[in-house]
Amino acid sequence: MRAARRLLALLGLALLGAAAAAAWLAWFSLRPLEPPRTPFDFTVKSGASLKSVARNLADQGLLAEPHSFWIVGRVLGKAGSLHAGTYRLAAPLTPLELLDKLASGDVVPVEIVFVEGTTFRQWLAQLHAHPEVRPTLRGLAEPEIRAALGVRESSLEGLFFPDTYRFHAGTADVEILKRAYAEMAKRLARAWEARDPAVPLASPYEALILASIIEKETGQAGERPTIASVFVNRLRLPMRLQTDPTVIYGLGQRFDGNLRKRDLLADTPWNTYTRDGLPPTPIAMPGEASIAAALNPAATGFLYFVGKGDGSHQFSRTLEEHNRAVAKYQLGRS
Repeated sequence: MRAARRLLALLGLALLGAAAAAAWLAWFSLRPLEPPRTPFDFTVKSGASLKSVARNLADQGLLAEPHSFWIVGRVLGKAGSLHAGTYRLAAPLTPLELLDKLASGDVVPVEIVFVEGTTFRQWLAQLHAHPEVRPTLRGLAEPEIRAALGVRESSLEGLFFPDTYRFHAGTADVEILKRAYAEMAKRLARAWEARDPAVPLASPYEALILASIIEKETGQAGERPTIASVFVNRLRLPMRLQTDPTVIYGLGQRFDGNLRKRDLLADTPWNTYTRDGLPPTPIAMPGEASIAAALNPAATGFLYFVGKGDGSHQFSRTLEEHNRAVAKYQLGRS
């Protein structure tokens, strides 16, 4: 009898302990956590355990200690359902709400901004420098990158739409580029359908090539259709485009920032001083405005333009007019 009473007492204590523990966990789970600051951001790395997340949140001052949060997560079966990313707390929330947030992947999107006129090489460098982008293309040759992206064109240049792309931390570089590739294809197709039928361009890809040149030559947005008209007028004659940005692109890593006469004479597939027509590929990523200008240029008789030094250009119909403009704006002669 004495042993039975002792066993009942121990069982009672165990039940009492379990009830106390359950009450404590219930109280902890429903008690709002005060962020140490608002907004409060924290990052969960890919593959992180609930224990390491709880420890990190305790170190940052959101949790008084990590163990209770970890135990609640284990009891509720959410320890293995965490999503990587950056989370933001703008107000107090309970541990239960925080666990739901982690399990649902309610993360703050991060972003990357690709600027018009930049090259694919610059895009790759930007992606690889971004701390929230998972690199999968690093070290691959261009044919391997084309295969990973499902690109049929022989060059990657110009095929991706410059814009702001938002994504979750840990997204692969290839996924972001696939989005930009699809976006460019969609916008280019739409612009091609709305083109001026008199434009001497045989395909959307040729439009992309011309748009990339316009992008690199334009200093003031309002001049895009006029700059486009110069190149379209030259293509109609036919007359060589003779545009410096294509020469610079052809020089690649050899270009040191100073374009010399010998560079204009050095033949490459992109040298529009030595070769007729459009270069074989785009020379940068054009934006929507440059694509629209290439396919719907202004109606002008201009064949030349020269920079005025303020981002704008002086346009001319004849070589004589152009030479005078060069003397005035480039050589400082009145």
